[in-house]
Amino acid sequence: MRLKGQMLLVCALVIWLAPSGRSQEPPKPGAEHELLKQREGTWDATIKSMGQESKGTMTFRMGPGGFWLLSRFEGEFGGQKFEGNGMDTYDPEKKKFVSAWADSLAPFLLVMEGDFDKANNATILTGEGPSPAGKVKYKAVTKMPDRDTIEFTLSAPGPDGKEATMITISYKRKK
Repeated sequence: MRLKGQMLLVCALVIWLAPSGRSQEPPKPGAEHELLKQREGTWDATIKSMGQESKGTMTFRMGPGGFWLLSRFEGEFGGQKFEGNGMDTYDPEKKKFVSAWADSLAPFLLVMEGDFDKANNATILTGEGPSPAGKVKYKAVTKMPDRDTIEFTLSAPGPDGKEATMITISYKRKK
């Protein structure tokens, strides 16, 4: 009986894995992925938050299949060593840009999604995550005014409930 079950499983796998009569092309990156690709390279970063300024380096590279922009940040934040990793892509099913960020200052993954604002050459993403005040809705705007400059802002509701900028980061491409 056991041999019969194993043979049935092998047959099912062969049928499932066998090539179909028509060849299916793998997906290819689209125009939205090309927008993300513009960020590839190494960037000097200046972070401003809570009246303090610190420095760092961000490295962007396109990853798996040309679909994912992988980022690696190393530097200082608030007087302490800071590092973070991100993954950004465009999800054609959702018709949204999506982002995931993890860093050394928070034990949670910040997941955001949103749209591209063509007039301002910016992605505008939102997502919920913890904060000292409880769960809040974050907003991230990444603007690229020219090929060698990126302006990033992260905001969330302040104590009065109005949106307040928490962090701004200015990136300049290393030559």
